[in-house]
Amino acid sequence: MMKTWFLAVLVIPAFLQWGCAEKNAHSENQGEPSERRSDTTKVEDKEKKEEPEKVPVEVTTLGKGTISSYLLLSSNLETEEMADVYARIQGLVARIYVEEGDYVKKGQILLELEADEYALAEEKARVNFQKQQKAFERAQAMYQKELLSIEEFEQTKFAYEGAKIEWEQAKLNLNYTRVRAPISGVIGDRLIRPGQRIQPQDKLFTVINPREMIAVVYVPEKEIQTVHKGQKAFITSEHVPEKRFPGWVKRVSPVVDPQSGTFKVTIGVKNPNHLLRPGMFVNVHIITETHENAVLVPKLAIVYENELMYVFVVREGIAHKIRVAPGFQDHQYVEALQDLAAGDTVIVVGQAGLKDQTPVKVVLEREYDRL
Repeated sequence: MMKTWFLAVLVIPAFLQWGCAEKNAHSENQGEPSERRSDTTKVEDKEKKEEPEKVPVEVTTLGKGTISSYLLLSSNLETEEMADVYARIQGLVARIYVEEGDYVKKGQILLELEADEYALAEEKARVNFQKQQKAFERAQAMYQKELLSIEEFEQTKFAYEGAKIEWEQAKLNLNYTRVRAPISGVIGDRLIRPGQRIQPQDKLFTVINPREMIAVVYVPEKEIQTVHKGQKAFITSEHVPEKRFPGWVKRVSPVVDPQSGTFKVTIGVKNPNHLLRPGMFVNVHIITETHENAVLVPKLAIVYENELMYVFVVREGIAHKIRVAPGFQDHQYVEALQDLAAGDTVIVVGQAGLKDQTPVKVVLEREYDRL
């Protein structure tokens, strides 16, 4: 019995020691993959940190088009056809038929004067004419029968012709009580009121034809050989954005002003939709030369450094800084003479502060159309 108890005491500690060893071994086996995963994650994070961040940009694709060089001048628009309306006779304004902004046709009645006095004068002149006409017919018959002297016949004839002229004048005065439009166009000014007494020297209306406008500019004398009649031009205005109106050189003055050193040039411009108004401030572009099939770079893509032009061209996700050799320029584009070609992708948004060979990410591609 004593021997059996002693063996049990020896076996139990051995069993406990074996169990602890198994537990420690199991714990070591589970910890080893965790440490390996931690090391792998750290390596991946390090690689991500070392990879450069891509700059988001917006781009456009270069194309070809027409671009011109031009003389840029400023002016205020005028109408080529404009007329001030006056009455031919004096009188009181009875009725006004038009207001400012109304379109009128040539010969349309604009206002009427009180006509009673002129109607009576016309009636009196008509009666007198008829009286003299009868007397002339009788005198003519008597003269043919040699019953009337030549002096008496001529007096009757002159009285008849004078009465005819007086009647024609009276009819004209009666007709002049209706003031008519001298040209077709729009009423620019109405300067009278109903009931107002007017005189022949009083201006009543201004009628303008807005379909054809002109802009008078004064060009430096050094350009006198580059500007000629019929030359193409166009007009732009801040009040009508993103639109240009085709025009042409209508007149060129042969005289150079010695005070300013300029010569007068009149530009004609069509205005079919009446978007342009007289007095509007505009920019006048007189085209001096045109290039066809030019590579056009939007001015939004240009970066200026030390008065030089650069653009960033995106190739395989990398922004390459390229100097622009400029040709002709207008308000929207610059002509690239070399190093750029149609189909190149250039950055238009996000290039400020960008460096050469920077990785970029295109987030939007824009399209630009010629005006």
